[in-house]
Amino acid sequence: MKLLVAFALIASLGALAQAEEEYCHNSVVTACSSSTFSANSICNARFAGIEHVEPEVQAYINSQLTKSYEYLLLATHFNSYQKNRPGFQKLYQGLSDRSFEDSIALIKQITKRGGIVDFNSRHESAASVSTKRPTLEVDELHSLALALDNEKQLATGATHIHTRAIHATERDPEMAHYIEEEYLGKQAESVRKLSGYANDLAKLMKVPDPSLSIYLFDEYLQKQ
Repeated sequence: MKLLVAFALIASLGALAQAEEEYCHNSVVTACSSSTFSANSICNARFAGIEHVEPEVQAYINSQLTKSYEYLLLATHFNSYQKNRPGFQKLYQGLSDRSFEDSIALIKQITKRGGIVDFNSRHESAASVSTKRPTLEVDELHSLALALDNEKQLATGATHIHTRAIHATERDPEMAHYIEEEYLGKQAESVRKLSGYANDLAKLMKVPDPSLSIYLFDEYLQKQ
């Protein structure tokens, strides 16, 4: 008798589990059959506090692309036959390529987390600075100062995303870890390098005719 009751109980539990499994399956099919996924959909890769940092990351992507374009213009300026500064051209071409690659990496990160990068709308972060475009046809020393300002802005932007990710109402540790690993250290190194370049060249130019000093400094940049 007890054996029959046990078999009946096992059968009923199995039927209940099968019914719940079918319900879950049907729920997933229904939720995922829609062509448009809402933020509350179970069929996306969004989790943690991605909605709190997504606009900030979008703004940072825009900033990286803008800096990449500005660095490319600087590289072109110093690669002309009038300026003929291959060392400065190499420096700014490298910064342009790096900013472009960083923007692509951020786009991949956002889409991996279930976000969409929209270039048709402008996103401003709290760390955004003036959008006034600087004059890019500058001399060697002022170009370094401009690049240093750019790198500080990018470092501030990365810091703001990291702070937002760990202090938002709903935290996003994964995004904070990604920004810390991929951007904060790299931007700190870039700021340190360019600040050293600017100070060194400023000291070398404290002579009546700094043309030789600039030439030698450009030769130094070519070897970096």
